[in-house]
Order: sequence, then C-alpha cells, then structure tokens
Amino acid sequence: MEAMSANEAFDLEIRDESIRLGQLLKLASLTEDGIHAKEMISEGIVTVNGEVDTRRGAQIRPGDVVCVNGGCVRVTAQP
Repeated sequence: MEAMSANEAFDLEIRDESIRLGQLLKLASLTEDGIHAKEMISEGIVTVNGEVDTRRGAQIRPGDVVCVNGGCVRVTAQP
C-alpha cells in the first residue's frame, strides 16, 4: 500500500494558531489515544511536512501536513 501524499490529505480546522503534534493525532483520529500517539511519534512513524518528527509537543500550524500509517491531514485555520 502506498502512503497518501499531501494532495490526498484531508483538511482539519484548528481554532488556535497551533496545536501540539500528539493532540493533533488524537483530534484527527489518526491514533486511538495519547499513549498510542506518544508511541507512534517516538517510533519515528509520524511525519510533518514530509520529515519525521519525534517531538510529541511539536507545534503544528495551519498549512502543515501530518502523516502516519498512510493517513494524512492538512491543518487549516478556522475563519
């Protein structure tokens, strides 16, 4: 199975100017819970804008694309 590209990502609106990576994974339903998010991030299977990011508290902002296990989400700002 091929990984989704940024063009195939679904949009997810956030109300603040940024969101932590672990929180985003839960909000986007890319992980079951915070513990699972922490494990996936520390294992290096989460990418932010095409690069592996192992920081659970990394600040994700509108325009960023986060991918894990073939699923991708593009962060957008609420109007």
